[in-house]
Amino acid sequence: MKRFLLILFLLAGMPGWLQAQTDFSDAFAALNEHVLRAHIKFLADDLQQGRAPGSTGSRLAQKYIAAQFERLGLEPGYNGSYFQPFDIVEVDIDPDMTLSVKGKKGQIVFRYYDEFIANPGQIREEVRIRGAELVFVGYGIQAPEYNWDDFKNVDVRGKVLLVMNNDPDHGDPNFFGGKARLYYGRWDYKYRQAQKMGAAGAIIIHTTPSAGYPWKVVQTSWSGKQYVLPEDKEPMVPYAGWVTEDAAYRIARLAGFDLDELRARAEKRDFRPVPLGIKVKAVVRARYRTFKTANVIGVLPGKDPELAKQAVVFTAHYDHLGIGTPVEGDSIYNGALDNASGVASLLALAEAFQRLPERPRRSLVFLAVDGEESGLLGSQYYAEHPTFPPEKIAANVNIDGANIWGKTRDVSIIGSGKSTIDDLVKEVARKYGRVVLPDQMPDKGYFYRSDQFNFAKIGVPALYLDNGLDFIGRPKDWGRKKVDEWVAVHYHQPTDEYNDDWDLSGQVEDLKLIFHVSYLLANRDRMPEWLPTAEFQRPGQ
Repeated sequence: MKRFLLILFLLAGMPGWLQAQTDFSDAFAALNEHVLRAHIKFLADDLQQGRAPGSTGSRLAQKYIAAQFERLGLEPGYNGSYFQPFDIVEVDIDPDMTLSVKGKKGQIVFRYYDEFIANPGQIREEVRIRGAELVFVGYGIQAPEYNWDDFKNVDVRGKVLLVMNNDPDHGDPNFFGGKARLYYGRWDYKYRQAQKMGAAGAIIIHTTPSAGYPWKVVQTSWSGKQYVLPEDKEPMVPYAGWVTEDAAYRIARLAGFDLDELRARAEKRDFRPVPLGIKVKAVVRARYRTFKTANVIGVLPGKDPELAKQAVVFTAHYDHLGIGTPVEGDSIYNGALDNASGVASLLALAEAFQRLPERPRRSLVFLAVDGEESGLLGSQYYAEHPTFPPEKIAANVNIDGANIWGKTRDVSIIGSGKSTIDDLVKEVARKYGRVVLPDQMPDKGYFYRSDQFNFAKIGVPALYLDNGLDFIGRPKDWGRKKVDEWVAVHYHQPTDEYNDDWDLSGQVEDLKLIFHVSYLLANRDRMPEWLPTAEFQRPGQ
């Protein structure tokens, strides 16, 4: 009896993760490569037509995910259904669009797709700009917390803004996050800020370093059919365009300026908008169709009578770009890594949690969202119509992509330094012999580019883990080269297809880490908190 009591005493003093460790064996059995491959191969098959919103492939994906939730015994998560329906608007962009600039030195007519891309930023059948003045506004940012204002009370109403991508980087981590891209650097911020300033249009200068991807990603992501929500509380500017860097150089020369000199000016706080003395003519037309799509929601109710009213919400987007411009004869944008692999991971985690001998104290919501590729639309709708009040959502765990290259010693936190979840990840990772690093590509702004951003905006701390770069048995720089190569060659291209050569063993290890961290998030008495330096806070704080 004394020995038994001693064991109980020792167990009571152990950290929660140790007490739970012996219970994970059956759960971890669900986190295996075979499960992941099966889900990915189905969701990324040509049969799914790239899963564009409203397509047959999208509806097949919804049905498949709901069927998996039902197989696992998850409860329907929305009014007795696995589907949370919402309206989405399909924007069919007419490629017969024009853009020209005219000044004292002549006129330039740009080629659609090769030199510029444009969309109506608002639901209008035609956006026409008739000789509006073009103004260079640097980064187009107003950030009072950084004592930064690119507009300086200059009236730009009715004008077209030429805008730099990204945000200023002076090497100071306290200045616009240093090398880390903030929301101010995102294209959607720039279009929305232009609308607030009363501009007629905004044209962003693309460069691969400032965007984080090559021009061909703008081409494939912004041409053809686009999708928006019927109502947006923060509308974008009527004319939303992109130009290549070479086109921007030509515009500046036509205006008698040097683009590099203009961009250097824009790095300083005293920058003021520069009227370029040239006029813009542009037309973009579109047809619209409103239809229903859905988020897919399954719930594992918590076991604690009180904490079950709170939730940890897991997210992954099931949509991709559908059928688009052919590349070497292939027009199906399968989205295998982005993000059939994330949905596969979501389903594997749901099965793992369902295998636990006891349910976690908090409820778990497994949420597969639509429209991420079109501007985080499904998660925006859920954030505006949540199934748990925002103050009752302990955390969001988002999965956008998977590790397809093997096991790593490290793992990185996208948007690190924002919440107390970071410390929890580090605590758990040590037990698995993993090293946790901050965001290894902070200049890409990934935290603002996937669905966790909409949860952060309603005050919910979010976790988005990215695979590490230190691959076991590989040279030091091998991992970064692989990631860079994938972005340059396959990101938002038809070549993002499932491959039997993928090594998903690293994703299995990452999912074990995510599972364990999520288990603690679902069981600890206190919910995680934003750090004082974060730009987000919980409601009422």
